[in-house]
Amino acid sequence: MSGKQCYNTVSHSRLVVAAPASGAGKTTVATGLMAALWRRGTTMAGFKVGPDYIDPGYHALATGRPGRNLDPVLVGEQRIAPLAAYGAAGAQVAIVEGVMGLFDGRTGTAGYGSTAHVAALLGAPVLLVVDVRGQGRSLAALLHGFRSFDDSVRIAGVVLNRVGSAGHEQVCRQACVEVGLPVLGALRRDDALAVPSRHLGLVTAAEHATAAGVVTRWADAVAAQVDLDAVVSLAAPAQAVTRWEPDAEVVEVTGKPVVAVAAGPAFTFGYPEHAELLAAAGAEVVGFDPLRDESLPPGTAGLVLPGGFPECHTEALSGNVALRAQIAALAHRGAPVHAECGGLMYLCRSVDGAPMCGVLDAEAAMTGHLVLGYRDAVALRDSVLHPAGARVSGHEFHRTTVTPRAGEAAWAWTGAQPEGFVHGGVHASFLHTHPVAHPAAVARFVASCLKG
Repeated sequence: MSGKQCYNTVSHSRLVVAAPASGAGKTTVATGLMAALWRRGTTMAGFKVGPDYIDPGYHALATGRPGRNLDPVLVGEQRIAPLAAYGAAGAQVAIVEGVMGLFDGRTGTAGYGSTAHVAALLGAPVLLVVDVRGQGRSLAALLHGFRSFDDSVRIAGVVLNRVGSAGHEQVCRQACVEVGLPVLGALRRDDALAVPSRHLGLVTAAEHATAAGVVTRWADAVAAQVDLDAVVSLAAPAQAVTRWEPDAEVVEVTGKPVVAVAAGPAFTFGYPEHAELLAAAGAEVVGFDPLRDESLPPGTAGLVLPGGFPECHTEALSGNVALRAQIAALAHRGAPVHAECGGLMYLCRSVDGAPMCGVLDAEAAMTGHLVLGYRDAVALRDSVLHPAGARVSGHEFHRTTVTPRAGEAAWAWTGAQPEGFVHGGVHASFLHTHPVAHPAAVARFVASCLKG
């Protein structure tokens, strides 16, 4: 800690949008609510439960500010309300989009990290989005079960999604009346509201050429078919919260080293707090797009390569020979390089046969096998991020292998072979971590940038 104090502030009002299961339409409803309220003059903030990087991109389009994540597994439950207060500073209403089903959390726990867990930590009511295709009065039984399952969670209303007809809507509304839950809206089935998907979920907003148009369609549908005033009235009132602040987490170094952070369509898997902590630690943070920029920012002393979808942009990445050579030269002279998942792949000799940076003597290839889950990892050796023995909670989400092992392993965790690479100033791994939980790692990285 730097000794600087966080601020006591009055938080926004807040509402959690959840569902009984994945695929019910949470993103459509939550993002549509954000955009519909924002365009009528309500200052909005958007959040996503869990480690998902894709939905926050759509939230950013809907609210005009960065979409942020609230993940108790990655950052600790004590940081959830302070992070929400920080991310919603200046907003009137915050909408939190849930993950999976309402009570689905980390495997092997009683819902830790679930949407219900986050709703309880925020003291926020839940608006339940239910896909009612094929349902009638049985909807009442489903709602009764969800409402009575956990007393710490308050389901305050329902949005019916994918309603088939006026008659179908009436049957479903009556089912909600039977259990005493108000219906705040009913969205008809509409294929135009769908977003293209691929091997790891929705196409990211940065890659979707008409993403802004999609958000507009969501907002139009929600504004026409959901009672916006009723939604706002459900939100929990403002409360006093101690706000998280990046300046209070790290000590600022002198020297202002330039840290280049890859961005653009191929590298979208980053948390906004990462750049904010880098800046608070004294770095000059400069973004660049490896698909288009042929050189690193002038004076680059350190490099951050987030995750993303480099496997979907291999031709353009490989064709940018000048930038690949600069990155290789930077790494070979020992400069700090922090690469996660897609960034790890970009540092390899190749991705699916297309030449990449060649920093790591390994090849990345897509497979049909999904690797997914939280990990409790231990650093196996000193690096520009962590001392040996440091413990982190992280998340894997990929369909890629990297072979053979190049350099010394970065991590170990139960039930798996050692993972990642530490090679000179390079720390590269499939493991995604949240910098808010490890501000010392960010400060260590920035300090390492001054040693080159």
